[in-house]
Formats: sequence, C-alpha cells, structure tokens
Amino acid sequence: MKIAVIRISGRTRKNKEIEDTFKMLHLYKKFSCAIIEDCPSNLGMIKKLKDYVTYGPVSSEVLALLSKKGDKGEKSYRLHPPVGGFERKGTKKSFKEGGALGDRGEKINDLIKRMI
Repeated sequence: MKIAVIRISGRTRKNKEIEDTFKMLHLYKKFSCAIIEDCPSNLGMIKKLKDYVTYGPVSSEVLALLSKKGDKGEKSYRLHPPVGGFERKGTKKSFKEGGALGDRGEKINDLIKRMI
C-alpha cells in the first residue's frame, strides 16, 4: 500500500532533526507531496512529522493523476494550495479536531484532487 504525505507547514523554526526528516522524504517546500511505501521506517518518519504534514493511503486513481503531473522518476510532486482552502480550524490543529494536520485516512484523496 502507498501513503501520500503532504507538507503543510513552511520552513520557519524547525529543528535540524525535523528538517532532515523532511529531506529524507523529499518534502522540501510547502505543499509538496511524496508517495511512500507503507513500511515501519517510513511510518516512524511520518510520526515524527505529524505536526507538520497530513497523510493517508492514496488511491490508484489519484496516483494516475499525480503521474500525469510529473516525471516517472520523481519522488515528490509540487501541488497548489487547495481550492476552497483547508478545514475550518486551519493548519495548526489535527484533522480529528477539525484542522488540516495528521492522519486523514481515505480523505487524503479528496485533498490531493483539490490541490492538483
């Protein structure tokens, strides 16, 4: 299974460990998206970044849309800000609290479609 990880926050005031984890996932800029495998080491990196990213399992339909957007060898995709904005409570609260961060589950596919 593949997981989509989207960087929500910018580059201000992050410690070196967080920035290194972003680099390992090829998430260099705000609104960049990486498609990664569902394995324990990747899940550990996602847990470390849960306050800066949103993530969830990606469908094959959305993978096809992203592959049209970039090259085959690309590890990350640049996306636009979402049409209609993020959730009501903004980018500083978790998705379960009505914000934009953390695990979205299957709803990550809707967000990516709004950002392409």
